[in-house]
Amino acid sequence: MPAAAAALSFPGALPPPVQLQPRRRLRRAEPPACAHSERGVTFDPGSAFYRSDSAAGRDLAVLAATLHRRRYRADPSAPFLCLDAMCGCGVRALRYLAQAGADFVWANDASDALRPVVVGNLSRFERAPNRRWVVSHLDATRLLAERYLRREYFDVIDVDSFGGDAAYIRAALLALRIGGLLYLTSTDWRSARGYGSRSSLSSYGAYIRPVPYPNEVGLRMLIGGAAREAAILGFHITPLFSYYAYHGPIFRVMVKLHNGKQDGISNYGFICHCKSCGQSRTFGFDELGQITCGCADNTDPSSITVVGPLWTGPLHDTTFLTEMLSLATDWGWANTIENGVALQKLLDTMIEESDSRLPPGYIRLDEIASRAKVNSPPLGTLINSLRKEGYAACRSHIGANAIKTNCPIGSCLEVAQEIRNLR
Repeated sequence: MPAAAAALSFPGALPPPVQLQPRRRLRRAEPPACAHSERGVTFDPGSAFYRSDSAAGRDLAVLAATLHRRRYRADPSAPFLCLDAMCGCGVRALRYLAQAGADFVWANDASDALRPVVVGNLSRFERAPNRRWVVSHLDATRLLAERYLRREYFDVIDVDSFGGDAAYIRAALLALRIGGLLYLTSTDWRSARGYGSRSSLSSYGAYIRPVPYPNEVGLRMLIGGAAREAAILGFHITPLFSYYAYHGPIFRVMVKLHNGKQDGISNYGFICHCKSCGQSRTFGFDELGQITCGCADNTDPSSITVVGPLWTGPLHDTTFLTEMLSLATDWGWANTIENGVALQKLLDTMIEESDSRLPPGYIRLDEIASRAKVNSPPLGTLINSLRKEGYAACRSHIGANAIKTNCPIGSCLEVAQEIRNLR
């Protein structure tokens, strides 16, 4: 594929972007009065839509981009290039420059009314003698397609989109260097909860129906859509981390692009949930027509809910997340709470969630209590008891007061009852 070719030596080779203002005016631009700060980087959101609650997602992006620049690039001597396709006020682009060590950032937003805000924030970094940033106002899919056609490939592409429109994913993959990182976004909570099955089918190729863990389904739907698009282009992707934020809600996934198709489709399939017993299982394409639960009440077909196809593999990469936590500790970010999010607690939970033994889905304690006919057991006590029985179990950053475990639902209920009897 052309994307596997060596990158051009830009920013020097970059063409003048559409609607770029004269250099003389940019030199006179003064940084606006700063009203906000994220991890020491000051900026002014101006009239752009900005949510301080999303800062944790930007922290994760900066940590991942920094690690990628330092350790995982095929050519560490090449310029480190980032593209923010829907930049808003430019805070993400600014943080890639200031904290991730980007040599060049392309900041794009469809609204040209935001140009003074974006330019004002990025103007803290001089553009001469080597151009460090460019601002444009194009449709994101068009911008990404043009970069691909000009063979201008980026190490990190960040698309902070709104809703469930996934039309940009294929263009983003084409504009990404092999081995590069693509930061995907969805705010389509209706599809994740099974209320917009036609929308999820058209955007991500997945038919979603209501299940008890919709927030995780939203992440897997997004990864699955990217995996499908990558396969069409002759690539494959792996998720480095998957982040669900309650405000919005927002589904964000950082995936890494690899050359060549994967052998088999072991991580792309279907999830089956039985309403009768509460058990969930995964099924591959070769098992279609054979999806059953196997519980005592298997006579009612309506008790089986099947969603997919979507990503059924791990949501995170354990090694990469461990390195992100180490970097956050070195920078003094880990033990801080920003906008209500404790970064170390979040990353620790994600690392536990990355256990390859854990299947898709999570179980809420109130469901366990209802099925076991006991009061809700303490979450930590239940997890420790399941681990003593030899099962994998952990908290879920995606579902409040819920656990992820490979313990069959029947055994899980027995453990909950034993805890109740001991109290």
